[in-house]
Amino acid sequence: MRFDGKVALITGAGSGIGRALAVEMSRRGAALILVGRRPEPLRDSLAVLPACAPRSIMITADVTVAEDRRALIARMAEAGYDRLDLLINNAGLIETGPVEGSDADDRRRMVETNLLAPMELTLALLPLLKAAAPSRVVNVGSVLGDIAMPYFAAYSATKFGLRGWSDALRRELAATGVGVTYAAPRATRTAAAQSFTALAEAFRMRMDAPERVATRIADAVVADSDIVYPPGAERLFILVQRLFPGLVDRSLVSQTARAAILWDAEAGFLHRESG
Repeated sequence: MRFDGKVALITGAGSGIGRALAVEMSRRGAALILVGRRPEPLRDSLAVLPACAPRSIMITADVTVAEDRRALIARMAEAGYDRLDLLINNAGLIETGPVEGSDADDRRRMVETNLLAPMELTLALLPLLKAAAPSRVVNVGSVLGDIAMPYFAAYSATKFGLRGWSDALRRELAATGVGVTYAAPRATRTAAAQSFTALAEAFRMRMDAPERVATRIADAVVADSDIVYPPGAERLFILVQRLFPGLVDRSLVSQTARAAILWDAEAGFLHRESG
C-alpha cells in the first residue's frame, strides 16, 4: 500500500510511537485521523506534522469505551470519511512488577486497552475498511508478545493475545481485501518506558527511538507485510523461544534475581522521594 491519498487512523496518536507514526505517514502523503484520550497531546501531534502534509484531523476518544467508539465513527462520518484505508491500533498501556501484589484494576485496564479495544475498534470500522479495500489493519504489539518476560506477565499476556487475534483475523479477512499486519517492536524510548528502567537494565533490553519503529511499520505497510519484528538478536531469541523454550526459561530465570534486586531498590527510592 502506498500512502499518497490514503486515509489512516492512528490510536494513541498523542505521544510516543503514535506521534512518530503520524509524522512518518503524513510525510509519505497520508491524511490522518489522530485519536487519543486527551486533546492537548493530539494538538501537539498535529502541530509537528509536515507543513506540506494532507489535511488531518484529531478526535478525542477513549477507544476502550463503546460509546466513545460509536462517537468516533459518527465524527468521521460528519467529517466526510466514508472509507478507511489504514487502521493502526497503537494505543497501549503497560504496568510492570511482580505478579504477587499486582493490582487487579491495572491488569483489567491493560486487557481492555491492549487487547479488547483493538478487537472492538477493528470490528466497528470493518465496513469502512472493506469499502476501501485493498486496505490494512496494523496492530502494534511487542516482542514481549512472543517472549513472556518476568515482571511483565500481564502485559506479555495482552500482547500474546493481540498476536493471536492478528493471525486469525488476517486469515479470516483474506478474501475481503483487508490485510492485517502485526508489528512487534522491542522496548521503545517513550514516556511509558520510564516506568521500567530498572527492569530494562536487568533484562538487558535494547531500546529503539519511536521514529525508528514508525519507519519500520510504515515500510511494512508499503510492502503489505504480515509481521514486523525488529532486526537483531531479538529475532534469534524468538526462534529459540519457539523451538527450545527451556533455554529461554533458564536465561530469563537467571536474570530475574537481578531484576528483583533492582526493582526493590527503585521502589524504595521512589518511596523515599514521595515520603
